[in-house]
Amino acid sequence: MSGGPVIAVDGPAAAGKGTLAKRMAAELGLPYLDTGLLYRAVGRLALDKGQDPAAPAQHLAEQLTRQDMARTDLRTTEVAQAASKVAAQPAVRAALVETQRRFAAEQGAVLDGRDIGTAIFPQADAKLFITASAATRARRRYLQLGGVLSAPDAQAQLAEMEAALKARDEADSSRASAPMQVAADALVIETDNATADEVLAQALAYVRERLGR
Repeated sequence: MSGGPVIAVDGPAAAGKGTLAKRMAAELGLPYLDTGLLYRAVGRLALDKGQDPAAPAQHLAEQLTRQDMARTDLRTTEVAQAASKVAAQPAVRAALVETQRRFAAEQGAVLDGRDIGTAIFPQADAKLFITASAATRARRRYLQLGGVLSAPDAQAQLAEMEAALKARDEADSSRASAPMQVAADALVIETDNATADEVLAQALAYVRERLGR
């Protein structure tokens, strides 16, 4: 499959999979790829061009550059919604699937996303599905974006963010092309009441057992 082990880390937005995948890659000495950034970058390009993200965007996916992925404005709610729309397009997904497979081809990799273990690398050496309640994820995303829980509009902002996350979950799970699903052979880790260190320890123990390390 590749020149090294491939670890698939899937799950909904703001469940903690990105933090886990990045730390796990460092621990295992493997390259790391946040595949969600690919779709966010394509969605951002569509918005920049005044294009409906639901309109054909294959050409944007094929022209994606490292600079597009390095932008600092890819974590907004607007871009997340645009990413979900471009991700529903089979032609966009096909273009980005090749990008992801090329990334892991030489040395292996830890990749996080929504369909790594089911569609991109169904034969991954180890698969994890990281999840949490929508309320927990909304709180994390709010704080990640610099929100203050004691702010007068905090509850309204949290409610709006939770609704947006639920809508994204529904779109990702119901799309016709590579929907977000739990792979039958994935370890499911719920992170609502676990620290990042606890999740990392559990994930590493499982992955090392799978890799025979």
